[in-house]
Amino acid sequence: MSAFTSPSTDGKNRTANRTMNGTMNATKNGPRHGAQNATTTQATRRPRLSGMTWLVWRQHRAAFWTMIAATVLCTVWMVYQRGQMMDFLDAYGFPAKNLDDAGKRFDPYIGAFNTVTTGLTAIPVILGVLLGAPLLAGDLENGTAKLIAAQSVSRNRWLATKLALTGLVATVTTATLSAVFAWWWSPIKPHSLDIDWTSREFINTTGPVPVALSLLSVFGGVLIGVILRRTLAAMVVTLGFTVALQMVWGHFKLSLGDVVTATTKPVSPGNPIIFPSSVPRTAYVLAPRMSAAAGNCST
Repeated sequence: MSAFTSPSTDGKNRTANRTMNGTMNATKNGPRHGAQNATTTQATRRPRLSGMTWLVWRQHRAAFWTMIAATVLCTVWMVYQRGQMMDFLDAYGFPAKNLDDAGKRFDPYIGAFNTVTTGLTAIPVILGVLLGAPLLAGDLENGTAKLIAAQSVSRNRWLATKLALTGLVATVTTATLSAVFAWWWSPIKPHSLDIDWTSREFINTTGPVPVALSLLSVFGGVLIGVILRRTLAAMVVTLGFTVALQMVWGHFKLSLGDVVTATTKPVSPGNPIIFPSSVPRTAYVLAPRMSAAAGNCST
């Protein structure tokens, strides 16, 4: 008895066998070259923004990247200036020699210091006008807010993402510049009597103060944009708001310190008045005044 198999059936069987054998071999020996490349590409792919975060970044990427690029450039420039200053101080013999005796040789570094402090003081104003004011005013003016409200994402999430991402950019840029600036001048700060905590050059540019001013300016600009619903008008009003904020802060900043009154001991007529020697070095003397009743002088 002979077995008979048709060519078509045998061809299908051979095709099926080859497919099954290839699948089994691939399973045993690992993925083929193409599949391995796809797996490697997915494993090495960097995480990217998605969802609402991507939308907010994409919408305001020009302002965000401008602030980040400006921060990087200013940071590099301050690092360079610190290196130049340290080279001068080492050649001059600081701190063994008094820096006041350097005279005009130290003036270029003072000029760079004044330029940077002016720029850092203007950061809250720039962030409030360029980031805060157009953040929601542009969406309300162009009708984008209505489109967002019609989507599946809630308006609260949309607003929270916008405020969080903008606040993060403002905080990172301001804190980075403030930290680098404080590091730049830290070698000579303890040796200079002209640098104290009340000076505008340091209190508005170091520590938590610049970050707080930037966030207040940004979120104040956002509120102004929501009220006015026009981008240009919101930017103009925010400019006035941030400038007024700086002036008010400058008026009340001395209230952060503790007021201490130092009174001299009564002296007899003809003897010089000896001022108290226990006044802290970083103290800010408001005004000495003479008390006519007791003849004492207090500061």
